[in-house]
Amino acid sequence: MVSGKQSKRTRQDRAKTSLVTDRSTPWGTIVAVLVVVLFAGGVFGYALLESQAGNARAEALSAFTPSAANQDPSTQIPGVAEQTYEGGQHVGPTEQVAYTQSPPTGGTHDQAWAACSGVVYDQPVRSENLVHSMEHGAVWIAYNPDQLGGAALEQLADRVQDRPYMALSPYPGLDQPIALQSWGHQLKLADAADPRIDQFVAALRANLNTHPENRASCDALGPGQFDQDAPPPYKPAPPVSAAGQPGVRAETETAAEQPTGDGS
Repeated sequence: MVSGKQSKRTRQDRAKTSLVTDRSTPWGTIVAVLVVVLFAGGVFGYALLESQAGNARAEALSAFTPSAANQDPSTQIPGVAEQTYEGGQHVGPTEQVAYTQSPPTGGTHDQAWAACSGVVYDQPVRSENLVHSMEHGAVWIAYNPDQLGGAALEQLADRVQDRPYMALSPYPGLDQPIALQSWGHQLKLADAADPRIDQFVAALRANLNTHPENRASCDALGPGQFDQDAPPPYKPAPPVSAAGQPGVRAETETAAEQPTGDGS
């Protein structure tokens, strides 16, 4: 028969053993460390995947990067339409240009350029100002607000927001959901996920070989010239046959044909 003293000693030994066991296994710390390790691994894995995806995108676009041997890579992009324009002819703020393209891709334009340092406009903007932006090297992405919105519009905005020499604006009546313009170049598309969008931008944004005043300023000029927060409103271009009428100028003019006193 076990004595009372022995029984008490046994209970004390068990209590000590349990206490030692609890102290020697800090489960809370172990779990916390595991959580941190797993989280760090997830973050690292995500960053690695993003880096790999970025490298893959850059590699895919390398063929569309301008170089001495390939001055206009947009010629490799299916669907790009080209037209040659001289630069420099200006109109006043109340005049319109009878453009032959919709949206226009070059030609006579307003003396003030539209802000194009990664600007996403939520209202249609006067074409004559945006054409001047393209003369400076900008890519203008236009979209039909009746055909494009939601996630697709966000995709376009993400490509433009805060990116130098880029502008995005709605363009009423556009015959396709999306149209990309650079000086003398245009690409119309139906899908915001089309890889040709990034190809077009890589090939033509601030391309030294394709713009008359490449990399001139894209900053907002401010009230009285071009107010980014209250830009001149869009007006549909008058028909080509209207060129020469009061307030309507031709898309292509020589310096001799340009009226005087228009602030050019």
